[in-house]
Amino acid sequence: MDNNLQIPVYLFTGFLEAGKTKFIQETLEDPRFSNGEVTLVLVCEEGIEEFQPEKYPQKDVYIKVIEDASELTVDYLLKLEEQLGFSRVVLEYNGMWMLDELYSALPDHWQVYQEMFFVDAGTFSTYNANMRSLVVDKLTSCELVVFNRCPADVDKMQLHKIVRTTNRRCDIAYEYCDGNVEYDDIEDPLPFDINAPVIEINDEDYAVWYRDTTEKLEQYDGKTVKFKANIKRNPKETKIFVGGRQVMTCCIDDTKFAGYICEYDKTEELSDGDWAILTVKVEVKYHKVYKRKGPVLTVKELVKCSAPDEEIATFY
Repeated sequence: MDNNLQIPVYLFTGFLEAGKTKFIQETLEDPRFSNGEVTLVLVCEEGIEEFQPEKYPQKDVYIKVIEDASELTVDYLLKLEEQLGFSRVVLEYNGMWMLDELYSALPDHWQVYQEMFFVDAGTFSTYNANMRSLVVDKLTSCELVVFNRCPADVDKMQLHKIVRTTNRRCDIAYEYCDGNVEYDDIEDPLPFDINAPVIEINDEDYAVWYRDTTEKLEQYDGKTVKFKANIKRNPKETKIFVGGRQVMTCCIDDTKFAGYICEYDKTEELSDGDWAILTVKVEVKYHKVYKRKGPVLTVKELVKCSAPDEEIATFY
């Protein structure tokens, strides 16, 4: 067993009869997924729907049932890995168990690659009203919420609002009773107040703010903004530096530095690579670096600081 080899975990959460098993079954039947990789399916909740391994294109799929959360331990999972030699895991998690229990049980080299939360549209409001902590637990880190069995007149705005109070970045899909799927296109409000005297940008919102300034630059003209930035400094430039973050659009290969020209009269106090909290006034004007009009930030206050927990900013 090579513990340096990462094991991707495809995590499916949701409450009983939410559609997890059906989706996993269809995934494992799909030749695009069943590509010959030895797969472990960990089942932490058994409902009416049952897995049908005889329909899988590949036969090296192992199904193991976890009946109690206490069985889910690092030692047990490592033992399964050693016995079965799988290279990926599909995990159907029990909606009544907290995700912290799972994360503490995963070996270090098991990495959650994708997390999806499945919901029965007809029962979701009841779960949210009576078991809010469990709903929030599953919503917080998921990348996609799938509302199954949606009636034609489903109140998407109500469901959308419940999701967005906890998770602003996940995708939302509505699967209707006739089998059609519709993705949520309701525009969310910005995660910061653009009309505040000082617009404060949280670390996790930098990518959203950068995109908004790119798309709607004029509305920031004259505004005061406070944000954390990595400083890129050319020693030959004595009055400016570039302040920004590495931004990942969709994958690690699509990462680039997204920053702004910052005018500052104490650049000699800065080193390339410093992190600082900047309070700036935004002006839309021509600058030679842009070779056109763009956002030029006049620094009103600069306080050096440590890097954010996640140095690469994302939209998710």
